[in-house]
Amino acid sequence: MEREILLLGDPRLYEISEEVKKEELELLKPVFTDMFDCIKGIRRNYGFGRAIAAPQIGVKKRLICILTDRPYVIINPSLEFIGNEMMELMDDCMSFPNLLVRVRRYRHCILHYRDESWQEQTMPMNDDMAELIQHEYDHLDGILATMRAIDNKAFVMKR
Repeated sequence: MEREILLLGDPRLYEISEEVKKEELELLKPVFTDMFDCIKGIRRNYGFGRAIAAPQIGVKKRLICILTDRPYVIINPSLEFIGNEMMELMDDCMSFPNLLVRVRRYRHCILHYRDESWQEQTMPMNDDMAELIQHEYDHLDGILATMRAIDNKAFVMKR
């Protein structure tokens, strides 16, 4: 089911999410499906979207779904940054689909997480994927890209 995505300014987006417990896994499986449906809906309506964090649909859990070469369910992620190399880019977000924000992110990181089968996984992330996971990870801590803007002129409206 394609759920409503919370929009910039909704106080729920600024809350810190709780870790998923193993016993919650079965109850959360319909949420995974809903999150993937939301990604597809944003792609259909706005022409972008590779990932979504559970807080964006009002679920206060440390859960991310990525839809790239295949669907990924990321549970209780942690990030390890590799080196100090940074990149600047224009970031978009499903919670403010008509706005771009210039941000600075690490170019390389390693993602540690549990998958939908509760198996521990490690995935190196570089460039656009490193940026993507940092963006979604921030959502779990109540941080939006607007809060990471490089300065007060870092905002651009899409047409």
